[in-house]
Amino acid sequence: MTKTSVAAMTNTSEDAPAVAFDGAVKTFGGVRAVDGVDLRIERGETVALLGRNGAGKSTTLSLLLGLNDPDAGTVRLFGRSPEHAVAAGRVGAMLQEGRQVPRVTVRELVSFVARTYPEPLSVARALDLAGIAGLADRRVDRLSGGQSQRVRFAVALAGDPALLVLDEPTAALDVEARIAFWTSMRTYARRGHTVLFSTHYLEEAETHADRIVVLDRGRIVADGTGDRLRRAAGGSLVSFDLAGGGTAGLTELPGVRSLEVRGDRARLRTDDSDATVLALASLGAIRGLEVAPASLDDAFLALTSASTSPTALETF
Repeated sequence: MTKTSVAAMTNTSEDAPAVAFDGAVKTFGGVRAVDGVDLRIERGETVALLGRNGAGKSTTLSLLLGLNDPDAGTVRLFGRSPEHAVAAGRVGAMLQEGRQVPRVTVRELVSFVARTYPEPLSVARALDLAGIAGLADRRVDRLSGGQSQRVRFAVALAGDPALLVLDEPTAALDVEARIAFWTSMRTYARRGHTVLFSTHYLEEAETHADRIVVLDRGRIVADGTGDRLRRAAGGSLVSFDLAGGGTAGLTELPGVRSLEVRGDRARLRTDDSDATVLALASLGAIRGLEVAPASLDDAFLALTSASTSPTALETF
């Protein structure tokens, strides 16, 4: 290989996004856990990965970390294979599964992991960021669930990785610990690091991520900010009493995306609440009228409902 080609490879690697999935597919038996995922995460971005249980989040993360290979398509981290990026110390991961090592202290565990990286954080800094400096001399197998979770965070931070992958990072944490965790994560991200985290807490995703990626049935059905997700699912909810009237024609009103009836009350999801309300007024259907913005919960449920076509949403 010539010096020119080596330099070209180096430049490509330096300019490449932190994460790049191109048509990635992973099948287990007859199930496509990951079904043609295309995803780019630029360096320095913080991205939340959302999805119902079984949506493909864990398999996606396993492909990203090189724990599984795609059956088709490619996965690249910083322009190289996941195995290369992990071996080079560019990736740190905090996973849900895994037992703590017995008979070692927190400090000993974090020190051991740090020594496997080329340019690690100081152990004191990793413990401080994870909020467990006071647990440094405690045995890791004698900690509570919440304390163990923070030790996993310190281990993920130990190598000062360029890409930090967090799988349900605030599981088992109380409210105070969750607040402290996100403060630490934002401090780390502000240093130019890339962060990808999965979570079931939609509020956390909207508050702490630059982008939210929603997976459903192994495919990306939405990718954007919380506001953009709401618009994709219908930005407002218009509710009113049916008062004995029927629902005929309601789905044909301007802006209406869907209709839900609960008892004697109808709820319309709409892209244009003003036009929808004016049309309802012309029908005299304004009894008990309420207009409210769709919540992220509403958007998530709409985007991942069994009746929603993922193909139709991919262009969002």
